[in-house]
Amino acid sequence: MTVITNHMPTQELQALDAAHHMHPFSTQDALAKRGARVITRADGVWITDSDGNRIIDGMAGLWCVNVGYGRDRLADVASRQMKELPYYNTFFMTTHVPAIALSQKLAEVAPGDLNHVFYAGSGSEANDTNIRMVRTYWAQKGKPDKKVIISRKNAYHGSTMAGASLGGMSGMHAQGGLPIPDIHHIDQPNWWAEGGDMSPEEFGLERARQLEQAIHDLGEDRVAAFIAEPVQGAGGVIVAPDTYWPEIQRICDKYEILLIADEVICGFGRTGNWFGSQTLNIRPHIMTIAKGLSSGYQPIGGSIVCDEVAEVIGACEFNHGYTYAAHPVAAAVALENLNIIEEEGIIEHVRTDIGPYMKELWTGLMDHPLVGEAKIVGMMGSIALTPHKESRARFAAEAGTIGYITRERCFANNLVMRHVGDRMIISPPLVMTRDEADILIERARKSLDEAYRQIKDEGLLVAAS
Repeated sequence: MTVITNHMPTQELQALDAAHHMHPFSTQDALAKRGARVITRADGVWITDSDGNRIIDGMAGLWCVNVGYGRDRLADVASRQMKELPYYNTFFMTTHVPAIALSQKLAEVAPGDLNHVFYAGSGSEANDTNIRMVRTYWAQKGKPDKKVIISRKNAYHGSTMAGASLGGMSGMHAQGGLPIPDIHHIDQPNWWAEGGDMSPEEFGLERARQLEQAIHDLGEDRVAAFIAEPVQGAGGVIVAPDTYWPEIQRICDKYEILLIADEVICGFGRTGNWFGSQTLNIRPHIMTIAKGLSSGYQPIGGSIVCDEVAEVIGACEFNHGYTYAAHPVAAAVALENLNIIEEEGIIEHVRTDIGPYMKELWTGLMDHPLVGEAKIVGMMGSIALTPHKESRARFAAEAGTIGYITRERCFANNLVMRHVGDRMIISPPLVMTRDEADILIERARKSLDEAYRQIKDEGLLVAAS
């Protein structure tokens, strides 16, 4: 029997990890030489590594630990459910109590007529479901040629073949023969990087109207749906101008195409409402959910579906599903997680307390010489690094060079703050206190100062021509 404890020396753990564990989104050889940081325990907004460093987790794991680490209630529910019914499927005309109760709760908190849930093991799987679902929907309505799904460049919708195809990241499309057919991408609403001389308001309308143009170009009779994150997450926490989403909604309504809101990151309180769609006044037909659904304590995802789509799908045999869909342990933990969010007023905490406080601190970073833009919605924020604020200039160095240097200084200062290209992003646990927010900003500013000195010393504080 192989037993690994947290008391093995870090180097031994790193060597075992390098020998056998293949990491996602990593260059394995480079990581093996460096050695992975070994995380051994966590509590609240803090994680601890094998060397005893206490690190403030500015990313809530991977955008998901909304209620914070160390929740005994979630562990107790998982233990109780494992003893009572550790697993059963929902294929054989069967169901179970956790699936029933969670579905009822999700219908209660979801906006509008989003009253039905098709479960998956992750957001990636749920977006695979969405492709199958919208195409089946239109086929059932006598329009089998309506197959094209429009998405956005630099969007992230998972890393499965279908999820990565929906996403608009060129690095992912370069591997594995992506995207799959009948996925079309329009430009993202990133005013800072791509707005040129337009005002944010003009730019928001221009980018939204690319959807209308794509519908005309592809043919209204071929376009099935538009999918987007309310706030782009992994693409760099890109917050669209205020004019963008009302125009997107108008276009979807006019041409009767299904609107899919990918709420994997924005959902379950992160933007100060149950869902980002509510924060931005979006009326989706389908919402993709995962991450904060269980605060990462169990792998679970799904699609929340409106009445009309569910009715059409329900009239046929939908030949689709997953072994672990609505897994009873995951469903029980997710339900208890939603109870915690509700009982502790965590969404109100984000909307009226820690969210506004963090916004004040976060936007204050714009006085730093490296920071050109600071955007934040609820508890997800980004800053754009630039050598010249007034012109919104990019660095001459390869994209991501400055972001990587800054991220390394954050890690050295025991702060998890991620970089996407030359943007720095945060998404901390929603239970963060004001004192902890002060610590996060203090460490972020220190890291920016150190990065700025290093960039200047290395001659990298140069704008692209």
